[in-house]
Amino acid sequence: MRSHLFSATSALYILWITMAQVAGQEDKEKTTALKDLLSRIDLDELMKKDEPPFTFPKTLEEFEYAFNEHGQLRHIKTGEPFVFNAREDLHRWNQKRYEALGEIITQYVYELLEKKCSLTKAFLPVDAVDDEPRSFIYLSPDALTNPNKLLVLIQGSGVVRAGQWARRLIINQDLDSGTQIPFITRAMEEGYGVMVLNPNENYLEVEKPPKMSPINSPEEPSDEPAEKRERKDEQERKKKREFYEKYRNPQKETETERIPIRENSSSEEHVLYVWDHFVSKAAAKNVFIIAHSYGGLSFVELMNLREMQVKNRVCAVALTDSAHNIWHQETTKGTQDWMQQYCCNWVSSPEPLDTQLDPMLPDCPRVSAGTERHELTSWMSFESIFRYFGDVLRAKEEEEEEENANTVTTRSGSLKNKHQDL
Repeated sequence: MRSHLFSATSALYILWITMAQVAGQEDKEKTTALKDLLSRIDLDELMKKDEPPFTFPKTLEEFEYAFNEHGQLRHIKTGEPFVFNAREDLHRWNQKRYEALGEIITQYVYELLEKKCSLTKAFLPVDAVDDEPRSFIYLSPDALTNPNKLLVLIQGSGVVRAGQWARRLIINQDLDSGTQIPFITRAMEEGYGVMVLNPNENYLEVEKPPKMSPINSPEEPSDEPAEKRERKDEQERKKKREFYEKYRNPQKETETERIPIRENSSSEEHVLYVWDHFVSKAAAKNVFIIAHSYGGLSFVELMNLREMQVKNRVCAVALTDSAHNIWHQETTKGTQDWMQQYCCNWVSSPEPLDTQLDPMLPDCPRVSAGTERHELTSWMSFESIFRYFGDVLRAKEEEEEEENANTVTTRSGSLKNKHQDL
């Protein structure tokens, strides 16, 4: 009985193996066909197949948005804040729309810098030829001639351009929190000259020329009959047509290439270039710097390269959630000591504004910006920063007055002694 059962089981097992092999061959063919299909499908592209064209308004008015009297971006008809998800399930299209609005915001801020703040552009490199890619910074009328005070503003990295701290804040909150305009107007009211740097304008983006189609090499002669070959080709063409009808080619983004701006191809290069060609040549004897996020790293890199110049010219530096690292940037002991005395870093923290925080590295003191949002640290520290600058300047002026008084006293005593000797 057992032998019959074993024989039956063996037969079934062999039958199962045979069927599995046949099925396996079929599955293998299906798998190969599926791989061939998937090789032609980009899943990201599939999600784009129903996208509307990337054609967006060119002005705020065409977007049907405007800034109200509080500097808040609102829909002209509904009065509602900006809505990112204008179309559900079309994230890429919504992102492109947001970026298009961002470009308009950039131009809008430039216009405010020029009209509201009376700043003018200075182009970089200063010796650029006509067809060379250029960047620019903004200067107040007295930026280079103010004999007393100069304020230099350095933003963080990313899409933000001159005059902006954070695009997200400009669009979703207001102009005061997201732009540098309150800092500029306050500085000018207090008698500072102002330089607004543009560390993210590093290249000119141009459209790539279309690629030339490669010349197909002649196919090797085949032993297949021409009729059979044509039938196979027609089947292949039909497959492709069906494939593209179901998964049509989505719209393609324009391919571009970036041409770097000479001596300004990175934030660090830009800050160094502006120091060498503008800040170091300015008349002001007291230079103050506000640097946010990656701007702090660029400032520290400037110190590495122009340590003595910075120490001789800069009175105080206000950093806001700075991205610098004195170990990774290999700063000198002299730079670290100077930063402890002349820098202060307002960092994101749940603690109340200006609360002293434990130092993480032996560089500058850290205090709370009164917010846990990185992009808000500059705006939340606004009053504290100008109070800090005022305190530093008063202390310096008092020290200079004391030194001058001591010098006069010493000279008077020397003259008195000289006359007594006579």
